[in-house]
Amino acid sequence: MQQETFILESERLVFRKIKDNDFPVIAEIMRDKGVQKVWEHYFSDDDVKEWISRRKKGYEDNGIDYLLAVHKRTGKPVGQIGLLKETINNETVWGIGYILLSRFCGNGYAAEGAKAMADYAFRTLNADRIVCDIRPMNTASIAVAKRIGMIETGSFIKKYRGKDMPHLIFELYDNKKSM
Repeated sequence: MQQETFILESERLVFRKIKDNDFPVIAEIMRDKGVQKVWEHYFSDDDVKEWISRRKKGYEDNGIDYLLAVHKRTGKPVGQIGLLKETINNETVWGIGYILLSRFCGNGYAAEGAKAMADYAFRTLNADRIVCDIRPMNTASIAVAKRIGMIETGSFIKKYRGKDMPHLIFELYDNKKSM
């Protein structure tokens, strides 16, 4: 039996790589009404399989990507939180992503996970800064970014499924490197 590997943990959560057999929970997360509202579509079985494949490719290429965020006490997944290599305004950057099941929103899990990812990016990946790109109507995600100290620095249009989707850019710099 393959050993369960996790990348890191926070006070209440452990973060581990997403595997093919996580399909049911990833489908539940990506089909959550809140996720559908922001992403503006329903994730079919093929979409979910492609999502998982992209995560695995991210692990292979970058060592990290979206991770399954699992509550330590209950063992239940609360969502996906991770670090992604992204291209924003023609620049490759480390971005924090967080997607929670609606029933776990409002408990501080996204901020806790995003903070853990920021710390990992600065400490382990030696990043000078990290970004978060967020849809303007996603006020909950904007609040999370601000809660961990990110500041809004601009905007850009992301093409997704042939559609122009405005996104705000939030940034956080490693304070230890700027001193």
